Amino acid sequence: MTKIAFVSTYVPQKCGLATYTFNLRQAIQGAKNWRGADPVIVMTDSDTDAGNDPLFLPLAKHDEEAYVKMARRINQSDIDVVSLQHEFGIFGGEAGAYILTLIRNLKKPLITTFHTVFEHPMPPYAAIQQEIAERSSKILVMNRKAISFLHQSFHIPKEKIIFIPHGAPQGDAESRLKFREQLGWKDRKVLMTFGLLSRGKGIELMLKVLPQVAKKVPNVLYAIVGQTHPGVVKFEGERYREELREMINRLGIDKHTVMINHYLEESDLIKHLIACDVYVTPYPGMQQITSGTLAYAVGLGRPILSTPYCYAQDLLADYPELLIPYDDEAAWSEKIISLLENDLSLKSWNKKIAAIGKHMHWAEVGKQHYRLFAEVSHVELAKR
Repeated sequence: MTKIAFVSTYVPQKCGLATYTFNLRQAIQGAKNWRGADPVIVMTDSDTDAGNDPLFLPLAKHDEEAYVKMARRINQSDIDVVSLQHEFGIFGGEAGAYILTLIRNLKKPLITTFHTVFEHPMPPYAAIQQEIAERSSKILVMNRKAISFLHQSFHIPKEKIIFIPHGAPQGDAESRLKFREQLGWKDRKVLMTFGLLSRGKGIELMLKVLPQVAKKVPNVLYAIVGQTHPGVVKFEGERYREELREMINRLGIDKHTVMINHYLEESDLIKHLIACDVYVTPYPGMQQITSGTLAYAVGLGRPILSTPYCYAQDLLADYPELLIPYDDEAAWSEKIISLLENDLSLKSWNKKIAAIGKHMHWAEVGKQHYRLFAEVSHVELAKR
């Protein structure tokens, strides 16, 4: 039984990486068909704690010496392979450079999942990512475009880079009508955006086009789901949310919008996604390499409309008609109206997107990860 140590943030921390690692760990445990559980090296700071579970090993984000001690602890343990969930912002040092201290002292095989990959990496990120890539036995990415980005930027052999899709839950589509009734959406045509609220996610675009949509689809409702990002709250409180409310009032679309300002547990998120009619990610930035929210929506088979940012281009490559430029408000209005006015079209897109999503369910993703971890562990063991 291959024993894996995950290095990441972890629940109950409220961030996408923590949720991803939790779900991945659970999926791999299911693939092992094992009653035990793998340890997690949990990044912590003064505001968080890894809890009392002996399998949660806290690593102080801003203490570089702690990274050396953790590497030694892993080396002396029965851990077979280390799974690093890499995002620049979660580790200490400039651009998260302290993680290199752990890696340089690590004697166990390392498999790194890059949650951010730049097409044109710049200092100081480039040197850090290159060293991580070179010191990893394998690199995992959730976007096929990332393979060529890493190869071109760092000359990493393509065979060292493995694509495994972002995991997604498997929902109960039969409960859709019940969920819509529970949420008060039974007689509405619902557009939905989900995620920790912050600027730069294109919500203003959706609000601008909503008056035009409402003229043709009077029962349209745009659901903006998720609490304000904790980092935004620390910096400016709820100012951004209030700006959106003012915009909603100014445009006269109060009856066509709802802002759900709380953190959704996964079961509630699944309920909202299954209940909506169209999921939208109108991001203005084109470089985003992954999107957990879009992955979940596709995994649950929801019809999608999106700007053509990097992850959406890869995930929806077979359906470019679902990708709309950010600055084309007329095209957004037209596409939304055409979808919401046609139930047969919505059902057709449900089936097409579900066909993509079935390969992203956590059970399958967990199996793919575990096969790779076991393979790398056995290869490294054979070298000794």
